[in-house]
Amino acid sequence: MDIEQLIHTYGDYLYRIAFIYTKDEQVAEEVVQDVFLKFHQTQQYDGRAAVKTYLTKMTINRSYDYLRSWKTKTTQFFEQFKKPENAAESEALKQEERGEITGAVLTLPIKYREVLLLYYYEDMQVAEIAEFLDMPQSTIKSRLQRARAKLKEKLPQDEWEVLKDA
Repeated sequence: MDIEQLIHTYGDYLYRIAFIYTKDEQVAEEVVQDVFLKFHQTQQYDGRAAVKTYLTKMTINRSYDYLRSWKTKTTQFFEQFKKPENAAESEALKQEERGEITGAVLTLPIKYREVLLLYYYEDMQVAEIAEFLDMPQSTIKSRLQRARAKLKEKLPQDEWEVLKDA
């Protein structure tokens, strides 16, 4: 497999997944670079799953590794004490850039974000998500229901109607 072709084909997709998990553009880029580097160096792909599925799982795992790392926890701790610069302007730009729905999804805990991502963005069925995440189907259904309830609280009623119809 040509690594350049894989990067061209799946790079943006994996970046979006990493961003949803990490909520940081630079970290998402690093995660994707690490995934492609490890994929190229180790050559452990055995063909049992689609390349896209394999790379997606690697990206999710690498994102989890980042979120669990000591560096992340200390950075997040010190970010709370930073004095915001032009906080209103920065927030307005972020809302425009990501949109209100994406912003609401990003405020959810990761266990809800990932099921929403896989269900709505990847169009996976509950059974597929359960197999992919190695969890019972009932857990996936509960998380989807709770994630929708949390989004409903965060989104204005008119935007919630659009999401519900999708």
